[in-house]
Amino acid sequence: MKVSRITVPRGTFAFRDRGYGFPVVMVHGWPESSYCWEGVAAFLDPDLRVIAPDLRGLGDSERTMDMKAYRKVELARDVIEVIDALGIGDFYLVGHDWGGIVAQELAFLVPDRVKRLVIMNIPVLNNARGAKEVEKAMIAVRYFPYWYQYFQMQPILPEVMIKGNERAWVSYFFGKKGRDGTIPKETIEEYIRCYSIENTPATGASYYRSMSLDSEHWATLAGKRFTMPSLYIYGNRDPVIIPANISFLEDCFDSIRVEQIEAGHFLQEEKPREVAAFMNDFFRQRQSDI
Repeated sequence: MKVSRITVPRGTFAFRDRGYGFPVVMVHGWPESSYCWEGVAAFLDPDLRVIAPDLRGLGDSERTMDMKAYRKVELARDVIEVIDALGIGDFYLVGHDWGGIVAQELAFLVPDRVKRLVIMNIPVLNNARGAKEVEKAMIAVRYFPYWYQYFQMQPILPEVMIKGNERAWVSYFFGKKGRDGTIPKETIEEYIRCYSIENTPATGASYYRSMSLDSEHWATLAGKRFTMPSLYIYGNRDPVIIPANISFLEDCFDSIRVEQIEAGHFLQEEKPREVAAFMNDFFRQRQSDI
């Protein structure tokens, strides 16, 4: 995909752009960049235009040191400003990991413009019953899978311990699939490059440090529903996003379809063809949405 940069009132952002046609806005997670969608885009319907921004503080977008800028609703406003500047009206929306949270925030902000929503391996913000089930499961394992989140919430430590060790830090999260090449080595190299940009250990940590602010906002979402047709694609070997996360989704969506893939957390990089196939099938009815 072609990589460009755009400056809008909220800042300067990099984004990937492919093709022409009805737009699909694809939002990446941590510790990735918009590069994570390259594999999926190769198998996605060529009649769809893919727009994939780098979120603030990651990829090649600007590093903002104010932690409040990393509230997920603020990141959603960043994305809206970018796509508005690109002249995009209605669109399909895809998000993975933190990008899945940003996508949900965005879908609540502009529900009439989001014609279809796809989220992958991330909690659903308004799933109160599911959250209780996740809490029970995590208490049983003493919340150990969340260690990296608590680490990044600490003052100073991420900045001093990750800087100079970006290769070890980023590579760790891709595990065996990264070491054996199932997730392409050039993909991980790209994330290492981006994480080595000055101040990224701090801005990456801000995604987690801002969670205390996020939680106040998320508490207001109880009872809200996603009204657009939605798809949840779940990599079922994820140690952090567990089956409890996809329980009770009927509480949250007017229309929800769930598909599972034998994959870990980074399913779009591990199984891009399969992920794209589910998206193509889901988007196939797009003429009724436009």
